[in-house]
Amino acid sequence: MQARAQAVLDTLLTRRSIRDFSDEPVPRDLIETCIRAAGTAPSGANHQPWHFVAISNSETKRQIRMAAEAEEAEFYGGRASEEWLDALAPLGTDASKPFLETAPWLIAVFAQRRGGETPGQDKKNYYVTESVGLATGMLITALHSAGLGTLTHTPAPMGFLTEICGRPKSEKPFVLMVVGYPAIDCTIPKHALIKKDLPEITTFME
Repeated sequence: MQARAQAVLDTLLTRRSIRDFSDEPVPRDLIETCIRAAGTAPSGANHQPWHFVAISNSETKRQIRMAAEAEEAEFYGGRASEEWLDALAPLGTDASKPFLETAPWLIAVFAQRRGGETPGQDKKNYYVTESVGLATGMLITALHSAGLGTLTHTPAPMGFLTEICGRPKSEKPFVLMVVGYPAIDCTIPKHALIKKDLPEITTFME
């Protein structure tokens, strides 16, 4: 058991968010398998309040990039506080998001306010944010384990995804996952290598 746990840890220790993607195609069946893995996540009342829109169409990706960059321009141009911008500075991010077109896949994750454990139901969903967050984490883990790079992109607001992806207003965009192989010259900022050690994130009460 310890060996299996260590193997998972060793795999995840190599995971980093990237912003430089190759345009090399990624097979759809690989994306499907990773989404299936995400769909096994625990959820409130087992209602599974998530929907994944996997996008490879170049025109759709272009529309998403244009809409996202418009929101990001406002964010970096005055909407964000100085404290927030200072926190982002070590990552070197700005309003330009070319990876939204370069990466072979975008996966828009939506949170559903209503649904149920089987399709077609219209029940209130519970612990929606927590449930979709868990599924997104499992999606990232599956994609990384498959050998793919990812970026959790969260332009704010993300309402444009609802229209572009043709989703109902009862769903809320949760995150836009950028997926593909890292570019040959892909780099990550040193700031991203800082991870808190076990004593800093854990308290044992034995």
